[in-house]
Amino acid sequence: MSASDLVACLMMIVFTIISKVHADRNVYPSAGVLFVHVLEREYFKGEFPPYPKPGELSSDPITFSTNLMGYPDRPGWLRYIQRTPYSDGVLYGSPTAENVGRPTIIEITAYNRRTFETARHNLIINIIPADEFPLPYQVEFFIKNMNVEEMLASEVIGDFLGAVKNIWQPDRLNAINITSALDRGGRVPLPINDLKEGVYVMVGADVAFSSCLREVESPHNQLRCSQEMEPVITCDKKFRAHFHVDWCKLSLMDNTKRIPVHHEVVRGEGILPDVGEYSPPSETLKSRDYYSDFLITLAAPSAVAVVLFFILGYIMCCRREGVEKRNMQTSDIQLVHHSSIQKSTKELREMSKNREIAWPLSTLPVFHPVTGEIVPPLHPDSYDNTSVPLMQTQQNLPHQTRIPQQQSGGKWYP
Repeated sequence: MSASDLVACLMMIVFTIISKVHADRNVYPSAGVLFVHVLEREYFKGEFPPYPKPGELSSDPITFSTNLMGYPDRPGWLRYIQRTPYSDGVLYGSPTAENVGRPTIIEITAYNRRTFETARHNLIINIIPADEFPLPYQVEFFIKNMNVEEMLASEVIGDFLGAVKNIWQPDRLNAINITSALDRGGRVPLPINDLKEGVYVMVGADVAFSSCLREVESPHNQLRCSQEMEPVITCDKKFRAHFHVDWCKLSLMDNTKRIPVHHEVVRGEGILPDVGEYSPPSETLKSRDYYSDFLITLAAPSAVAVVLFFILGYIMCCRREGVEKRNMQTSDIQLVHHSSIQKSTKELREMSKNREIAWPLSTLPVFHPVTGEIVPPLHPDSYDNTSVPLMQTQQNLPHQTRIPQQQSGGKWYP
């Protein structure tokens, strides 16, 4: 067999595998009763090619996508959950009476995350009316140590209904609905100590509530619940082995006491009342002149600004007292004192401009800033630079008072 024939054969095999579709499956749930359908990964493994190595177990990651045919999502009563690509998916919910007699077609698409291939088949849900719907007495339990996919297992929900039947003793008992606590606004638990999300389970029966269930409504237990304490329930031991029930969140619903409210629907003929003919606006609308509106809008703020400008100018310019009025209100002694201070200050400033005093030796340069050579201090205004020695003494400086020196004999000589 040539290489081209081999490739063509492989393509035909792949096309046959991809195009293979399971036949539609029909299920018949009852309205008002919990419906559970498991999407098994093993059921779809035949849709995908096997592993390259013969004899190796196939454990491809497979995920599912479900939607109502012709719509992007599922019906409102139907939910879907799959924790990991290596676990089965579960469709669950409580069918409503409005869908009785109408087939609900759910498209199920399986995705192989290894080969990126898909397989699809349809699930036809035919909802049938229940014998007695709804059950008149309903109880909603909150189980803290379960996740929704764990509670949906047939053996687990069977054990729970058996425990409820032991404390209630009804003739008919059905699971009505199961809801995850996350769908009720619960928080995702921390991944420590094997914490669970929690699940709400609603069951219905045809007999009144037992005394054990009504113990939650006692004032003592209501007080303990308000203080976030566990209530005292005598039948809690029936559940404690496998189910941790939060009795403070127990909800009892008696549908026999509800008064049915019938809303009378008044159907009209679908014709609007006659209010006359519609008169559209004229095509030749008159033009409107906005020049006057513009002037009013601009003139009013301008007039206010001009008035404020004149008021401010009058206050600042026409209300000044002036120097003459100030001098008239000041005593002559203060004026003479102030004038003498100004005159003395002026004389001192004039005298400071004409003084000739030698610069202090500490301010004169000793080394050249560029070459670093020793240079004599310069002061051209006071003395000849060429005849000044490097280290000046008090005797060499002009305009300096000679300081008397003390001799060893203790006498002073000028």
